[in-house]
Amino acid sequence: MPWGAAIRPGKEGGMDIANSVLDLIGNTPMVRLTSVADDAPCQIVAKLETTNPGGSAKDRPALSMIDDAERRGLLRPGGTIVEPTSGNTGVGLAIVAAQRGYNTVFVVTDKVAPEKVDLLRAYGGEVVVCPGAVEPDDPRSYYSTAERLTNEIPNSFRPDQYSNPANPLAHFETTGPEIWDQTDGRITHFVAGAGTGGTLTGVARYLKGQSREVKIVAADPEGSVYSGGSGRPYLVEGVGEDFWPPTYEPELVDRVIAISDRESFLTARRISSEEGILIGGSGGTAVAAALRLAPELGPDDLVVVLIPDSGRGYLSRVFNDDWMTGYGFVSNDGVTVGDVVQAKHGDVPALVYVQPDDQVRQAAAAMKQHEVSQLPVAKGDMPLAAAEVMGSIDELRIMGAAFKDPSVMDRCVGDVMSPRLPTVGIGQTVETAVEMLDRAPALLVIDGGRPRSVVTRADLMAFVSQDTDNSTMGER
Repeated sequence: MPWGAAIRPGKEGGMDIANSVLDLIGNTPMVRLTSVADDAPCQIVAKLETTNPGGSAKDRPALSMIDDAERRGLLRPGGTIVEPTSGNTGVGLAIVAAQRGYNTVFVVTDKVAPEKVDLLRAYGGEVVVCPGAVEPDDPRSYYSTAERLTNEIPNSFRPDQYSNPANPLAHFETTGPEIWDQTDGRITHFVAGAGTGGTLTGVARYLKGQSREVKIVAADPEGSVYSGGSGRPYLVEGVGEDFWPPTYEPELVDRVIAISDRESFLTARRISSEEGILIGGSGGTAVAAALRLAPELGPDDLVVVLIPDSGRGYLSRVFNDDWMTGYGFVSNDGVTVGDVVQAKHGDVPALVYVQPDDQVRQAAAAMKQHEVSQLPVAKGDMPLAAAEVMGSIDELRIMGAAFKDPSVMDRCVGDVMSPRLPTVGIGQTVETAVEMLDRAPALLVIDGGRPRSVVTRADLMAFVSQDTDNSTMGER
């Protein structure tokens, strides 16, 4: 498909009325960030993709990919659109499907917020949820599941936003020209999240075609491949990858800035409360990268940061205080679990755990070495993601199983492990931990979305005893 200019519908009979909701995609506004960027030496403006009909930037490639599929005869009347998505592309595709009479099946990971799943279903889509903490080629992954469903469902079409050239083309034809015109060609830096790569590639192609001086900056979650990670699970949705999509052209990107889940979520909350713009976690990633970049720039620089979607799809997570505290992103007032972790003595590593493929005797040896009675079972190297914790194993379970069958010591931990330990946020109160430990012998402490330590009843008793002896409990 040629990289050409987009043709958009105009007014009819003097009336400014769109013929369909699809005609409302694009032409999104820009606004200066005046509060969070007040002390920045440069201008930072936000391109608000939240005003698209589906509430995100993904409406643009959704329409582009379906238009292209129809022209090429890949999608026929009454067909079914199958796509793996974090939610936003699915919404865009569902809107196009509703207008043109197609069925939709969307495959999402279990880290997608429940309101996003409900939204896809509200548009008439069927939703299949897959585990996020698996490799891309695992049959359970959302990529593999989408491929299987495409092969099984008659008259189906998978747009495949990760390799479809119509994805970046949509941004070359619409988003790039809009940004250039809205800034009167004065843009010096463009910042956007690195997901499929469609937005960065399409916008970069257009802007660099206008001026080679424009710098393209990719905002990436820590752990994603774009910033040098392995793609291990992180909590921010819609950006980052565990493989290199064909739609991403790294030679067009001048810089990649890695942003943690914590910084992404806290920035999103800050933008919403201080600027009055409700944005999602991936928007927080992009704004955080722009703010990280700003001190290096000057008064003649104009940074455009793309806000891909609204925070309405994340009310149960990023904007839910209980969820944020439970994952260790914010803290309650008073004495917290973090104080207990800080007070633990000895040379025990921050988190001792075993892999599911380790032998049970290795788990028993680790418990003896570190003088603990239970261990988390997780797949992967530190730093772990919460989703990579698969279960737990304890002394009593090992002793009971080995008494009945001594050969169990040579079996894999994954064959005999118990369910995961309950989790507690590092910023949650000690009182909360006490209540939870009434029902469990130990808790897995989560800090910034990642497992950090294990707290037991003995740890809590030692902490309380220490504080009582030092008369500091009431002063914390």
